[in-house]
Amino acid sequence: MSQRTALPGGLLALAVGAFGIGLTEFVIMGLLPQVAADFAVTESVAGWLISGYALSVAVGGVALTAAVTRLPRKPVLLGLMVLFIVGNLLSALAGDYATMLAGRIVAALCHGAFFGIGAVVAAGLVAPARRAGAIAMMFAGLTIANVLGVPFGTLLGQHLGWRSTFWAITGIGVLALAGLALLVPGRGPATAAAPGGGLRGELRAFTRAQVWFSLLVTVLGFGGMFGAFTYIAYTLTEVSGFATGTVPWLLVLFGAGLFVGNLAGGRAADVSLSRTLRTVLAVLTVVLVGFALTATSPVATVAALVLMGAFGFATVPPLQMRIMKYAHQAPTLASGANIAAFNLGNALGAWLGGLTISAGLGYTAPIWAGAGLTLLGLVVLLVAERHARRTPVTPAPGRDLVDATA
Repeated sequence: MSQRTALPGGLLALAVGAFGIGLTEFVIMGLLPQVAADFAVTESVAGWLISGYALSVAVGGVALTAAVTRLPRKPVLLGLMVLFIVGNLLSALAGDYATMLAGRIVAALCHGAFFGIGAVVAAGLVAPARRAGAIAMMFAGLTIANVLGVPFGTLLGQHLGWRSTFWAITGIGVLALAGLALLVPGRGPATAAAPGGGLRGELRAFTRAQVWFSLLVTVLGFGGMFGAFTYIAYTLTEVSGFATGTVPWLLVLFGAGLFVGNLAGGRAADVSLSRTLRTVLAVLTVVLVGFALTATSPVATVAALVLMGAFGFATVPPLQMRIMKYAHQAPTLASGANIAAFNLGNALGAWLGGLTISAGLGYTAPIWAGAGLTLLGLVVLLVAERHARRTPVTPAPGRDLVDATA
């Protein structure tokens, strides 16, 4: 199979895997009352099915990636998808809450490593000028999971029982596994092990200041958007005046913004990585401030919701590409660490938003907090770029990024 014919299929297989993983992460939110009632646990205990998953993602994104750094990437991706299937199968068959939680944790372990390694593989499947776009195509599966997968998964669970949703996700995992096995090239740079000396070489990337700058920008920049989004249902109903029944449809609009922003951010980053990140973070800050100021207007809220999703997720491909750029000789572990940084940002944004509400500042306060985090992320980015201009760096990522051999 030639590389030309393999490219679309390989990226599609990665996107299907990303779709299944995104569905696993988010669909539980709509099914939580059913699961809690079925296992006779309180809402707060059932909430560990969400927070436990997030913690497992953060751990797995670094630890599991480090454990497999010496192995060829395609077999690793196949193994991660098997782990995903086993976790969701365990959830579908769970006879008690502990087994259900174990299934969630097992499924989450593959999350960070799959996106981290998958981003490197996706970048290796295309020409250098299209790498950010390829990463965006893989993450498109995650955005589609939010737009279509979560509403339909919730609907399926409500009509046929929550277990049916996890059976469907298991089936998606099997489909992704077959796609990865058949469509990702079995030889060449996309599946080669890292040339940086295994784990020691991968860890060496973390001696570079720009790698740490990139992680910090990810935590702050993406955390700002997620902090505003975490309590969005309260903002929509208590401030903007929407009926509770309209919230799912408004979230579909938000998801549509995610999808468009992800692809647009990838294309723009292929033209200019630095300019794209600066612009997107600056505009996202403005959008969040505008949203906080106009949240009492339903029309303005709808527009802000779409723009928040678009510019929030437009950061993802360039943020992932930036850390791979500065860890180009050994990008796998750094890429996985950046996925963990996204989840750390999610937790930070949600925590700060909760603090503002607990302080009695109202349901627009998380949006203000999110704007502050995003602005801080922009400031860190500007400092990082100034530092990069003053510090000699190794050549920009070319063949090293995709582990091509001489």
